[in-house]
Amino acid sequence: MNYIEHIGKYFVMLKQVFSKPQRARVFREALFREIDELGHKSIGIIAFISFFIGGVIALQTALNLESPFIPKSLIGFAAKRSVILEFAPTFCSIILAGKVGSYITSSIGTMRVTEQIDALEVMGINSLNYLVLPKIIATVFFYPFLIILGMFLGIFGGWVAGVLSGLFSGADYIAGVQLDFDPFLITYALIKTVVFAFLIATVPSYHGYFVKGGSLEVGKASTQSVVWTTVLIVIANYFLTQMLLT
Repeated sequence: MNYIEHIGKYFVMLKQVFSKPQRARVFREALFREIDELGHKSIGIIAFISFFIGGVIALQTALNLESPFIPKSLIGFAAKRSVILEFAPTFCSIILAGKVGSYITSSIGTMRVTEQIDALEVMGINSLNYLVLPKIIATVFFYPFLIILGMFLGIFGGWVAGVLSGLFSGADYIAGVQLDFDPFLITYALIKTVVFAFLIATVPSYHGYFVKGGSLEVGKASTQSVVWTTVLIVIANYFLTQMLLT
């Protein structure tokens, strides 16, 4: 029953998030602040991990293609499919769930335990709209650009790894990347990214907003939010893959 209660409170929270919007100037300032905190400051870690994971994928693929009858271009093809279909949208979203989710829960949870949210409510401000909606818009609209960057750097990292290691040539890798390119795969990845971004913004916000106690409970809520966001991303990934690719 506890899970059902949490699910109900989550959807009631979403209803309040999208009602009674704040003044345009206040909302715009909050939105730009969240874009900087949740999006701009995440570029570095996504770029770093994407580049090196793309290289690892390419190297592992090359080391497992020992048969002379298998063309080297398949390395680029496999790396492209792996990065676009799963690594960039799913793995990067899980990384963002850990980095961004803990920040959202701790920041909102600290406001809750220090009674700042109560002060907003006393002033007649819809605290959920004020605190959560800018986060949702910032992640939903900014994270697709992060994932596209991750795709590009992942594929580029595979090319660099091949050239430096000598396991395959850059020309063969590029030929594999261009082989049988399906634009719908990009669309599929971006649809997943938007859903994951919504979860990354709302699930940690829920855990932070309804936290009770002091700083210790805020820390526990941050851990729970990351775990549940990751679980929901994995579950959503399964159902979206089944709906969009089968």
